[in-house]
Amino acid sequence: MGQLRVCLSRKDSSQWVLEADIKGCFDYINHDWLERNVPMDTTILRKWLKAGLIYKGQLQATEAGTPQGGIISPTLANVTLNGLERGLDAHLRAKFSVAKAKKLKINLVRYADDFVITGVSKEILANEVRPWVEAFLVVRGLQLSEEKTRITHIDQGFDFLGWNFRKYSGKFLIKPSKKNAQAFYRKVAETISGNKTVKQESLIRLLNPMLRGWAQYHCPVSAKRAYSRMEHLVFQRLWRWSRRRHPQKNTGWVRKKYFHSVGDRQWVFAVPVVRTDGSNGLLDLYQISGMVIKWHTKIKGEFNPFDPRWEQYGEKLRQGRMWESMRYRKQWAGLYMSQGGRCAHCGTALTDETGWHDHHLEYRMHGGTDALANRVLLHPHCHQQVHAGRIAVTKPVLP
Repeated sequence: MGQLRVCLSRKDSSQWVLEADIKGCFDYINHDWLERNVPMDTTILRKWLKAGLIYKGQLQATEAGTPQGGIISPTLANVTLNGLERGLDAHLRAKFSVAKAKKLKINLVRYADDFVITGVSKEILANEVRPWVEAFLVVRGLQLSEEKTRITHIDQGFDFLGWNFRKYSGKFLIKPSKKNAQAFYRKVAETISGNKTVKQESLIRLLNPMLRGWAQYHCPVSAKRAYSRMEHLVFQRLWRWSRRRHPQKNTGWVRKKYFHSVGDRQWVFAVPVVRTDGSNGLLDLYQISGMVIKWHTKIKGEFNPFDPRWEQYGEKLRQGRMWESMRYRKQWAGLYMSQGGRCAHCGTALTDETGWHDHHLEYRMHGGTDALANRVLLHPHCHQQVHAGRIAVTKPVLP
């Protein structure tokens, strides 16, 4: 998503997009190609691929593909499609020269078996890019779906990974796709209609993880309008659910029983509960529209979480993500107190002005955990020195 924003948001960006859809990716991956190219024990891989599956009590042979849902299937699919971007770039550079290839503005963005390719014109995508991609796939036992693969102008927009990417009068926006929102609403509606007789508390506990998860998935895009719309639709469903339970009661009675005021919010679907500490409170439905929109920070394309040279960059990314979590802020406070407010490397004070980094004593890529015993706080410049000089840091012990 971040890469597509980079490739499509500017005025001089690519205007055309090839929406690629692989027909039955997991069903048709060529076993022989996997055996020749996957860097693992070939005998074990062959036995796993040919093990077969049991469907409705019958053993069925697996001559091609990998079981969708199998724990290693996503990895094998990624291995199968690795090299797609580099190979396409090399092909274009060889055919058109480096300078002209750059002017074509070809960018491939892939997530697992879903990918899109941008280009400067419809013709270059149809006549050069698509034939090369098809040739790349065919040796792996795969092919593009004729029905779902198409070339679209950015002003018309396209859907990718549950989002809609489109330019409105030259302004590039990413929004939750209509298809994604409709599918989620159907899931919520089925949950509500399938639990007509459960207690209100049970229904709220069923819905809250669903609502929170959907809101969090879309928080890096322009989703405020979609949030408000979804909240309205869910409210209507819950109102019908409430009225159905008490057909003889009037509107005021139903509202008073199932809906409450929480702060400055009215008509909140909530129920009085006793908290774990014995106090009374309200368990309310998760507020989708309360989710804060926060743009995604694009990760460097060369980043490898298993390469020690990128350990510091990975720790910085993780620290940025964790800053939003109260749990981790409490952990940092604990680390600060355990170190007496001093850097574990140079021994001088950690302050808001100096800043700090959360460093793992044993690198995570080497099996280190996130436990407090394996973490210390360092000054940012000390952190750079530690990684550059491969300096061993020890956990400070206060006198």
